[in-house]
Amino acid sequence: MSETAGAPRLAFRLRRDGLFPRILVAIGLSMLCAAVLVALAGHNPLTAFRAMLAGALGSPYQIGTVLNRTCPYLLAGAGLALCFRAGVINMGSDGQIAMGGIGTAATVLAWPGPPTVITAIAALIAAILCGGLWAAVATAIHLGRRVHEVLVTLLLNFVALLFVQLVLSGPLGQPGAGFLQSPAMPRAVWLWRVPHFYFHIGILIGVFASLALSFLLWKTPWGFAIRVTGRSRAAAAYAGFSTAAVTWGVMLTAGGLAGLGGGVEILGLHHRLIEGFSTGFGFKAVTVALLGALEPAAVIPAALFVGLLETGALAMQRQIGVPSALVVVIEGITMLFILTATVRRA
Repeated sequence: MSETAGAPRLAFRLRRDGLFPRILVAIGLSMLCAAVLVALAGHNPLTAFRAMLAGALGSPYQIGTVLNRTCPYLLAGAGLALCFRAGVINMGSDGQIAMGGIGTAATVLAWPGPPTVITAIAALIAAILCGGLWAAVATAIHLGRRVHEVLVTLLLNFVALLFVQLVLSGPLGQPGAGFLQSPAMPRAVWLWRVPHFYFHIGILIGVFASLALSFLLWKTPWGFAIRVTGRSRAAAAYAGFSTAAVTWGVMLTAGGLAGLGGGVEILGLHHRLIEGFSTGFGFKAVTVALLGALEPAAVIPAALFVGLLETGALAMQRQIGVPSALVVVIEGITMLFILTATVRRA
């Protein structure tokens, strides 16, 4: 049950398992498959890949777009990595992100007096609390009624999305907007943007949260309890660790971070609550956690990779007319190859 000492856990795994060469081979094979698909669709693969690269890294604006897209994946993925380490399969990030968005919007729109930076901080705290509360509901059902956490968290995603529709149809909605959305939030609560770039400081929040979780996982007794529980619940019980307490801890942490991702998405990008804004984020966060080998610090480059891939693929679709369905297929193939390369053999 020994774990490798030292900070660079990912570097150790790269050396021990030969993971880095496998990842490079996986990326090469996925790009080869993508080139074949683009060619079959009647487009030049070299032109397509050039458009993808330019669309992701061609200008400060494009780089900022990548970083903004990365934020919710990074925050939710870091929390999921912690859950998966403990053997808890949390599939509810979509709903937790949605609830975080509700908490953020409700706090800003109900704030007494002129909005300030304090309002934005309070809104992000509310996002953490709402995301954690939604995770707490799933945990209570899982532990109290012995319902599998995958089923509970998945079904609560749909409830949360419907709850967003409910509040936008009522107290948080903007009448006459034509579709479900809240009123625009005042500029005073928007997340600060880096000058000459498009990205906001949410990416810094995500990086700090991931590094903090990595420290907790490897340098604290709670992190040791998580790792032991994930390896063997019988061994954890023998060592005196409470499986229920570990489950509560990782679920609340993951829910709070996912909720924070929703708050960052609202204050940093949309500046209003919009129906369906969180759809798909949770499942991409699962991919990010797996790409990061369940190491919170390694989730940072994994989330950046997914953000680069998505932004570049969408730019390729716009510039050379690649069908949107083919873009989704290319993204899926790339993820599949890389996840296959990162599987740890028993």
